[in-house]
Amino acid sequence: MTPTSTAPAIRINHVSVSAPDLEASVAWYGELFGARRIATPNFGFPVQWLGFGDTQLHLFNRDMAPPSHHHFAVTVDDIEPVYTRAAELGAFDHDAFGHHLYELPGDTVQLYLRDPGGNLVEVDSPGVGRLPDAIRAELKRLADIHPQAEENESARLYVGGAGAAV
Repeated sequence: MTPTSTAPAIRINHVSVSAPDLEASVAWYGELFGARRIATPNFGFPVQWLGFGDTQLHLFNRDMAPPSHHHFAVTVDDIEPVYTRAAELGAFDHDAFGHHLYELPGDTVQLYLRDPGGNLVEVDSPGVGRLPDAIRAELKRLADIHPQAEENESARLYVGGAGAAV
């Protein structure tokens, strides 16, 4: 049964995460994803809003332990530069899902990182075949680790644009 709503959501507006070192987190998201500082209201404690296309990431300075598996995902057109820079920064997460780089059904690459505040960040990109051999050698197929039924194999992330399953 599909739930009904009197006001269906249009899209995710923003995600908020803890950033104990606010400036380090701002720099990290800017460097890896081109996130830009945008005007931020005064909440009475340090907060910085960042723009990602038409979505926002809100960083707030609070000293709290991030959850181990809760995460948000960013879609990029080309994962290679993000992967390369994340490797240099030692940002790969090998713990939450057992490995940092996966191939999902639908020719999608999924990379797991930890930001400076310890938040888990998933990076998604279309085109496993576009990966250079050195990165492809790190890739694990989700289907090789966890058996996928026919319904599972039909699952797709929206990496081709808003609401578009690729």
